[in-house]
Amino acid sequence: MSSQKHLYLVDGSGYIFRAYHRLPPLTNQHGEPVGAVYGYTTMLWKLAEGLHKADGPTHLAVILDKSAKSFRNDLYDQYKAHRPPAPEDLVPQFPMIRDATRAFSLPCIEEEGFEADDIIASYARAALAEGWQVTVVSSDKDLMQLIEPGLDMLDTMKNERLGPEHVVQKFGVGPEKLGEVLALMGDSVDNVPGVPGIGPKTAAKLINEYGTVEGVLAATGGMKASKMRENLIAHADMARLSRVLVDLKSDVPLPEPLDSLEMKGIPEAPLRAFLEHHGFRSLLARVGGAGAAAAAPAPTAPASAPTSVSAEAVAPVPHVFDHAAYETVVTEEALDRWVAEATAQGWVAVDTETDSLDSVNGQLVGISLATAAGRACYIPVGHRGSDLLSDAPKQLPIAAVIAHLKPLLEDPATLKIGQNLKYDINVLAQHGIALAPFDDTLVMSFNLDAGRAGHGMDEQAERHLGHKPITFKEVAGTGKKQLSFAEVSLDRATHYAAEDADVTLRLWQVLKPRLSAEQATRIYEMVDRPLIAAIAAMEREGVKVDRAALARMSADFAGQIADLEKEIHELAGTPFTIGSPKQLGEVLFDRMGLKGGRKGKTGTYSTDVNELERLAGEGVPIARKLLDWRQISKLKSTYTDTLQQQISAGSGRVHTSYSLVGAQTGRLSSTDPNLQNIPVRTEAGRQIRGAFVAEPGNVLLSADYSQIELRLAAHMADVPALKDAFERGEDIHARTAQELFGEVNRDTRARAKTINFSILYGISRWGLAGRLEIPVDEAQAMIDRYFERFPGIRNYIAETLHTARETGFTTTLFGRKTHFPRIGSKNQAERQGSERAAINAPIQGTSADIIKRAMVRMVPALAEAGLHNVRMLLQVHDELVFELPEGDVEAARPIIEHVMATAAEPVVKLTVPLGVEIGTGQSWDAAH
Repeated sequence: MSSQKHLYLVDGSGYIFRAYHRLPPLTNQHGEPVGAVYGYTTMLWKLAEGLHKADGPTHLAVILDKSAKSFRNDLYDQYKAHRPPAPEDLVPQFPMIRDATRAFSLPCIEEEGFEADDIIASYARAALAEGWQVTVVSSDKDLMQLIEPGLDMLDTMKNERLGPEHVVQKFGVGPEKLGEVLALMGDSVDNVPGVPGIGPKTAAKLINEYGTVEGVLAATGGMKASKMRENLIAHADMARLSRVLVDLKSDVPLPEPLDSLEMKGIPEAPLRAFLEHHGFRSLLARVGGAGAAAAAPAPTAPASAPTSVSAEAVAPVPHVFDHAAYETVVTEEALDRWVAEATAQGWVAVDTETDSLDSVNGQLVGISLATAAGRACYIPVGHRGSDLLSDAPKQLPIAAVIAHLKPLLEDPATLKIGQNLKYDINVLAQHGIALAPFDDTLVMSFNLDAGRAGHGMDEQAERHLGHKPITFKEVAGTGKKQLSFAEVSLDRATHYAAEDADVTLRLWQVLKPRLSAEQATRIYEMVDRPLIAAIAAMEREGVKVDRAALARMSADFAGQIADLEKEIHELAGTPFTIGSPKQLGEVLFDRMGLKGGRKGKTGTYSTDVNELERLAGEGVPIARKLLDWRQISKLKSTYTDTLQQQISAGSGRVHTSYSLVGAQTGRLSSTDPNLQNIPVRTEAGRQIRGAFVAEPGNVLLSADYSQIELRLAAHMADVPALKDAFERGEDIHARTAQELFGEVNRDTRARAKTINFSILYGISRWGLAGRLEIPVDEAQAMIDRYFERFPGIRNYIAETLHTARETGFTTTLFGRKTHFPRIGSKNQAERQGSERAAINAPIQGTSADIIKRAMVRMVPALAEAGLHNVRMLLQVHDELVFELPEGDVEAARPIIEHVMATAAEPVVKLTVPLGVEIGTGQSWDAAH
């Protein structure tokens, strides 16, 4: 290591605001906001430890702004005048952040009258004069002026070193000229005026040509007449002032001598006291080197666990994974030992490996188990050689493994733990195993962190365990050379598969205590966990699809697409690739000269659905043809063509896959195929639903909640007029039309329907104006009149937004939380998008909870009535689809209707009835 002294100067303000915006609002056990404190502490610790090990800095200091004002405000009273005040919950964290810095025994330096940048510049100059090396930890453009031989910058966000070449690439000049460029271009954030109309590129060009701001101003007499020249002359004084404002003052008296900044390690006592005070438990485990290899706490936690527990996911103690310690089980004696250990303990993590992503038809390749952190095994059953000449590796026969594992996996006294267990349940069901009871870390994560984090195993492992698991690509390869998992060698398969079980067990140990501490137990235990088995059964059942009908539709759609293409080319006056947005934009706005075309950043005209609908509304014939072409092309490619390929060779049915975590409000989503997006009201959509059919002798039964979200809004917002209408069985849109317009006809009812649903989605006056094709002022008047007639809705919206802003989340009637981390964003689009979602989330989420509860109760209710041949096949939005013998319809109808109508009870007693509409037919369409 070099004997040269190396000083790191940390721009503390940058760290603080990065930490604040990175984390959701958090509080410690004293009720104090600590989100920024936690993030800052983890970032500073990582820097201090990581740099000391990697780069050997000898000295380090954190530099902060003492106050919002400096000597620059005396020069220009508008300096930084437009900056908003610090967020209300960040202000009390500033003193705690200073405490955090001192807890690491690191100098925390600030000086009245000077900005942190000036103090950094002064320390940097002093250190360079002593022959030291200097690194400024920041990505602030103003500080880039300091870069020179012996001084670089470190952007920890990108883990990137910044030297002179970075400045040249970004600003077109070297660091020594950067202040000149910054002065000309100004800075809207700091309210440095600069010269109007001059941006970075123009400023760089001028400085490269004339050298300095003064050189540019002196040369204006010889410049060609232009707006730029006029601005330079008119704003010369502001340019000179700007040059002074952006200049870094490097002669500030040093508050602490250079030698006092020496790094001497992190003493344990003050740091431990600080972390204990705030309840930062995972960080506490690192004090004194402890905890690096420790497992997460056992799945018990007091009800008083600090609310900051969710923050522990951001910078966790890295868990150690010793892949060499995992066991490959190839003897019955070893398998019996693992089964006995799991049975005696009472819980075990389980994961299956297959040769396909299809859980219903995929072949089992192996099973992994984990009984403790770091203690896991892999039991291969379906591995084969990597080519025709290779022998299969030694492994137990699949029948023997199933015989040994079935008692364990069905044992009611042993909890099985998995990640996305719905998949494993279906795989094991092929072998006669009914996995139960179980916990699912995927669903736990969703119930705890919906809206603020991903729930996949790899994401959770990095977030909670500080560990990046082995990827499938690492063991199986990619592209044409990718192996089936059945062809992966046993040692690599064991490392991958056993790690999955190990990770899952550790995630369970982290997440299980949080359910109680964060009031997520009810939604997990009463809604989502029981649903897993019901959804798995639906996926196994699948639904029969008429291949011949789909083929006919595909041929018909192909003909319609060809006819539309011909018409579109004739209207355009030239053939072109309709599916190419670039070619389409050029045809519409350049060749045809249509008005209103707007180009994006790539220079290509926008031809999205909004643009085409705008043109269609203006009476442009080609626009309507294009919309029809897109819709039919999508239906053909997404459904009529693809569904034929998705019919299982074994069952002759299509087995969609449902996700319990696909929508943050709690709604189910489906893939392969996606049944949620089949058009509901179009003729083409009805034709596609008509291809979903019952087996001979059976019928399909559709049970659909009627206007459930409006009913829930009437209950949750306590709107007497709407509750009365639902109680009387009235047409709710007609009732709204009467309230708003004083009369009911086709037009007023249609408008009332649009308004009813739009208001619940937090629509703006501009959005409503667009939907109703009316002026903005008229739309606002309608919204005002709606709130006047239904003040409960207005109060519900106001209260929901207030709660979401205060807590960061909304809650359904059953306790499901949806988080909105961007609801306080300074970005208007982000903030307003979160607000609209927050208004609807409690209603849509409660609707999702209710249909889930109906699904969980449905199979037992039908079984109790002896209707074992009634099978639940599909769930789409507010609808359940069943297949049943024709002779069972009359007996099943009242049971299905009762279960759905009473699904909220006894947890929630609604003040409006839940209407259920039921129909039957030979096809899904006919059942509507």
